[in-house]
Amino acid sequence: MVASKSNISLANRRQSSFFAQLPPAQPDIYYVGVDVGTGSARACLIDTNGIILGLSEKPISRHELKANFITQNSTEIWNAICFCVKSCLRDSGVDPHHVFGIGFDATCSLVAVSQSTDEPESVGPDWSDNTENIILWMDHRAEEETKAINATGDKCLKYVGGQMSIEMELPKMKWLKHHKPGGIKDCKFYDLADYLVHKATSKETRSYCSVVCKQGFVPLGVDGSETGWSEPFLLSIDMPELVENDFERLGGIPGKNGTYLTAGDNVGKLTEKAAEELGLSTECIVGSPVIDAYAGWVGTVAAKADVPALLDERTDGTIGDSCGRLAAVAGTSTCHIAMTKEPCFVKGVWGPYKNVMAEGYWLAEGGQSITGQLLAHVLSIHPANQELLRLADQSNISKFDYLNSTLEHMVRDKKERSVVSLAKHLFFYGDFHGNRSPIADPNMKASIIGESLDNSLGDLAINYFGACEFIAQQTRQIVEHMEEAGHKIYCIFMSGGQCRNGLLMRLLADCTGLPIVIPRYIDAAVVFGSAILGAVASADSVEEYSQDRENCSRSKVLKKKSELNLQNAGGESGDIIPPSPYTAPTATSAIDLARIAYSH
Repeated sequence: MVASKSNISLANRRQSSFFAQLPPAQPDIYYVGVDVGTGSARACLIDTNGIILGLSEKPISRHELKANFITQNSTEIWNAICFCVKSCLRDSGVDPHHVFGIGFDATCSLVAVSQSTDEPESVGPDWSDNTENIILWMDHRAEEETKAINATGDKCLKYVGGQMSIEMELPKMKWLKHHKPGGIKDCKFYDLADYLVHKATSKETRSYCSVVCKQGFVPLGVDGSETGWSEPFLLSIDMPELVENDFERLGGIPGKNGTYLTAGDNVGKLTEKAAEELGLSTECIVGSPVIDAYAGWVGTVAAKADVPALLDERTDGTIGDSCGRLAAVAGTSTCHIAMTKEPCFVKGVWGPYKNVMAEGYWLAEGGQSITGQLLAHVLSIHPANQELLRLADQSNISKFDYLNSTLEHMVRDKKERSVVSLAKHLFFYGDFHGNRSPIADPNMKASIIGESLDNSLGDLAINYFGACEFIAQQTRQIVEHMEEAGHKIYCIFMSGGQCRNGLLMRLLADCTGLPIVIPRYIDAAVVFGSAILGAVASADSVEEYSQDRENCSRSKVLKKKSELNLQNAGGESGDIIPPSPYTAPTATSAIDLARIAYSH
């Protein structure tokens, strides 16, 4: 168990009256959520009250063998997921057969797989390494391909903010076609979240969230779309391979040779192999996945909050209540997601996307290419960074808490009016990795004006403040841009580790003029959202089981399999076969939440 240095960690909330107010959870119904971020895989296990009983995380690697070429390994990621799920089961003590549903989310990264063997296909720049088969979302190799796609002016582009981003997946496919030895004749493609569901179920099902948001799919009936994928458009960008066999490499045509589902729909049950690797049963139902930011939306926007703007809203208890609530999912980058009943077109903001979260509703996604990474970069390049790390460690607080405290002391010592006035001579513009919204220019660069020869910790604190203020002011710019185009934003529901940063949260509230709602599970709002997808997908199975636990089809299947396993193992009824130990590497963090979940 890794101790947290935040004073708002889960461990310090064990006395919360929230847990005491909940009804008893059903003792034999649980759900698992899986989240794959840029730097780690995570899993959580929740009960029927939505309380997290197990949480595990394992780092995953990424490689940049050449500038702007950033890749990952789908086998490593799947193995990390399996480790995390097994860790959650072990730490919570929950019987794997009592896990009814599992949901997945992942970064919007492109996975290349052999169509003939279903094995990983290399994506370069080392073409001999087939294990590196994921082009990460932040990979910027496909600059020319992105320009070529946007030059077509195809109608599908208006549903991705007017132009495709270099971070999306179709430009990456086009790059592979022209640079991969032998081309893409034996390749099929998945968004990472869809690939994980493929690994879990062996099905070729695709999620609307993945294909609509990142691959150029237009749902049937939208703007005359009859097949989802546009043959004229794909041919115009020299991608006939993607058209072959009714778009088979992309997932096919809905209702003909392809199946497309919205978030939390029932994809199917785990295969024998996947169930064994994950430590779950083959009766566990897999929910249709979402991109990681959208799992943050699921895990936050439905929350009840004592916010006047929300209390004044007319609510009817449906998903429509989420309209007007902006989900800001902050990690390496930040995504800003808002739902509307009708399509709302915002230049430089991705979408509007139909059916990705609920049938008949539209979502828009603004974003900042780097936020968490921006703060890390600003600290890492400053000469006082090592001093900061040493002092923060000695004080047993996070480096951001230490910098926030430093800024407060500087206000007092310098007799300034506020923290903001400390940086009055510094201009900080932080688009180090291009601009996602609302300018939508991947070539944008950063600019810092007002630097001096000062290498002190105080100077680092002021540069850090400039980065925080930039993040907040750019959020204001995105919100204003969305509202000018027709959105109405009442409040911002945050998720991600940046919620721990009190200074940044205050700046966001001040700059946008909106209330900021912080989730109870700061460390796990996104993976919690994925667990909810698993719960929604398995709702029918849970209802059947709840009505007649002994005689439902699930119980009969599990009982039969249990008897068969005992016979094969030479055991007798009632024997208990102990599980094999599963040792965590030292780099892995795990939080035992079962012990604190209902403490009061």
